[in-house]
Amino acid sequence: MTKAIKLPTALPQAQRERLMELAKEVSFPEDTRVFEAGGVADRFWVIRSGAVSLDQQVTSRQYITVATLGAGDLLGWSWLFPPYEWDFGAVAFSNVRAYEFDGPSVLALCVEDPLLGLSLVRTVAEILAHRLETTRGKLMDQYAIRRITPL
Repeated sequence: MTKAIKLPTALPQAQRERLMELAKEVSFPEDTRVFEAGGVADRFWVIRSGAVSLDQQVTSRQYITVATLGAGDLLGWSWLFPPYEWDFGAVAFSNVRAYEFDGPSVLALCVEDPLLGLSLVRTVAEILAHRLETTRGKLMDQYAIRRITPL
């Protein structure tokens, strides 16, 4: 398994500094729903401390956790791609402190600085690839457990 990519350290220093000029410090108390699947995705966060669970609603009352994110992790990538809607929901698993970024402002910065845009898109793509690999591993583990466990 590959090592998780952390957004703050993935970008070159000069590009990181430009991006951080747009950052706003925010916090979410434990059990706060940060966003809901299908909602408008117009921002993203880099978690400074605490943990966030990404979840998927499977029934009207039940959610399953698909990933847990912590310090240094990127929360939210749907702001980068049309139709700009969240694919999953997110809830603060503990008290969370994060840097929040306005998606349209970051996209405008990427147009102004194409090298920053390319670096950011590549970094997000690497993060998504890592998460996909992790999810695939979890699914394979579940499949193996079900094959071994008699019904």
